[in-house]
Amino acid sequence: MPQRTEHARQAETREPPSPPRKLVRREGTLPAERLPVILEVPPTADYALLDSGDGQKLEQYGPYRIVRPEGQAIWRPALPVRDWQNADAVFTGDTDEEGLGRWRFPSAPLGETWPMKHDGIDYWGRFTSFRHVGVFPEQATHWDHTARLIVEAKRPVKVLNLFGYTGLASLVAARAGAEVTHVDASKKAIGWARENQEMAGLVDKPIRWICEDAMKFAEREERRGSHYDIILFDPPAYGRGPKGEIWQLFEHLPVLTDICRSILTPRPLAVVLTAYSIRASFFAIHALMRDSFAGMGGTIESGELVIREKSAGRALSTSLFSRWVAQ
Repeated sequence: MPQRTEHARQAETREPPSPPRKLVRREGTLPAERLPVILEVPPTADYALLDSGDGQKLEQYGPYRIVRPEGQAIWRPALPVRDWQNADAVFTGDTDEEGLGRWRFPSAPLGETWPMKHDGIDYWGRFTSFRHVGVFPEQATHWDHTARLIVEAKRPVKVLNLFGYTGLASLVAARAGAEVTHVDASKKAIGWARENQEMAGLVDKPIRWICEDAMKFAEREERRGSHYDIILFDPPAYGRGPKGEIWQLFEHLPVLTDICRSILTPRPLAVVLTAYSIRASFFAIHALMRDSFAGMGGTIESGELVIREKSAGRALSTSLFSRWVAQ
């Protein structure tokens, strides 16, 4: 009997594609709304936006000063040139959000990773070829909000973190007492998140690390009858799953939002959506979330995440968000 090829074996184990989900507008009264909401991150000892301008930003991550591209900083820098020249690392190359580039170290070569901290949680910063360093500090307001909901619930809480990246949101939720399921399509990101869990001393906390396409995982959870009290999802404008699955935000976000509603527990707490690098107003995702959670009560809060600059006090907008909160 001839041996099966690797392609044939993969074909046998590959799941059949799910039929297209037919979206139907939800019945019921629309949730209350609060907008615009500006969630602001001020400078702290762990992170600070020191200055910005001329398409760049000067940040302080723990011990290091870092210069990275920032397309929205169309004003002039407030700090003198010498402050920018004293940076420890400068990203050079493609200025697109996902563009490839490299890091230049003006004073002394730095290692790929370095220890960082957020609200007492230790984790690893890392110089990546995509100009990111492993954390989005503007998300701190969402992390704090999630932790507060978990603590105030005074009951077991299950959290699903889709597009979870390097795991800070998952670690904050687990430390607050939740059982967390963390999903990301990148094996490298999952490995980094596991390293962060060890770094933080939270290996005893119940976190499932899953490398899978977020949409496929959510669809499977719906079929299984799995449910969560809090869902966080932070999708890119465009992405690929581990098996080549395509993610297009404007095409797939309505479907994923609908699935997220369907996998909530009978006593849910919140669903938080963040959108980066899209050409849209927060009113667009606000309307989507409000329609998706019709009949659920609660409130839809939508607006922007901003970082308050230390030098001149300007607010740098980083992303749009919309969140449904039960109470």
